[in-house]
Amino acid sequence: MNRLDLLAGVLEGFAIYGDCEGVEPFGSGHINATFMSRWNQAGSPLRYLHQRINERVFQRPDEVMENILRVTGHLAGKLEGLGDRSRRTLTVVPAKDGASWVRDGEGGWWRSYLFIEGTKSLELVSSPAEAAFLGRSIGAFQKQLADLGEPRLHETIPDFHNMERRYSAFYAALERDSAGRAKAAGAEIAFLRENEERGGVLIRALREGRIPERICHNDAKMNNILIDRETSEALCVSDLDTVMPGSSLFDVGDLIRTVTTTAEEDERDLSRLSFNPALFRALLEGYLSEAAAFLCPGEWDLLAESGRNITQIMGLRFLTDHLEGDRYYHIARPGHNLDRCRNQIALIRSMDAQWEAAERIVRELRGGGA
Repeated sequence: MNRLDLLAGVLEGFAIYGDCEGVEPFGSGHINATFMSRWNQAGSPLRYLHQRINERVFQRPDEVMENILRVTGHLAGKLEGLGDRSRRTLTVVPAKDGASWVRDGEGGWWRSYLFIEGTKSLELVSSPAEAAFLGRSIGAFQKQLADLGEPRLHETIPDFHNMERRYSAFYAALERDSAGRAKAAGAEIAFLRENEERGGVLIRALREGRIPERICHNDAKMNNILIDRETSEALCVSDLDTVMPGSSLFDVGDLIRTVTTTAEEDERDLSRLSFNPALFRALLEGYLSEAAAFLCPGEWDLLAESGRNITQIMGLRFLTDHLEGDRYYHIARPGHNLDRCRNQIALIRSMDAQWEAAERIVRELRGGGA
């Protein structure tokens, strides 16, 4: 049965009332199947977002939803008194039985959110001002969750940013070469082998206590930040499945990876791709306007490195999935994951070529001068 048919069977399980006027696929996410529904509620139009949780990726959907309810509830409390609070954090629509999900006829897990109207997300940044408000949004998100308290959030994907575990999975996929693709990816395999040691810098620092564990988004690429279409204000951080314990640098690194580049992550013309130091500075200025007060010296020390590190882990994950036959990420064409890997490697090389400029920017923002 296709996903639309499955959704039709679970909609009646959610606390949504009125007349459903249509359902259609929505967005371009890599992992979960997402749909938008349109409703007439006593003459007022309203839309909802529905997602079938990918159980191959998130093996404990109940724990994913427990985390999301705690996080959105905490954020809503921080936003108490704001007239548009429901646009500034996701709102989970409960099931009629009080749960935060409904199961479909195949046993799949579905959740629903209020659709946040009048928003957009970015795939490329066009100005330093955009980079700054994206950075500020994630800094504020981390700060708002800093006092969430006990119990510790569930790790919805254990070792998600553990580069050492990612390399183990990569080498296992390379040895199996189940899709017969290793030979055509020789240059990419060689690059990732050569850079394995430096790739472990963040996870080693976290394990050794040189940087603290914090609650973070863990998938803070810029298209997970919703922006008001009229005011261009960053409103809401979405895709909360991976909000769990980690390092603040995981989020900063993903922002650097996606905000400071001149091309999207699957661009095949690598001549169009480069690291932009001006966007890097603006992004960090925005982020630090919220986060500077809580960052420790170890986090400052690795701020520039975080972008290169998360770019490397994404290149590694894209190549691993390519070698395994594209089992994790949705693809739109043959070789899509290999294209993504090549793109990330090109970005790392551009970062390397401008490394002194990046480190100088961090020193200046830290107050250390040139």
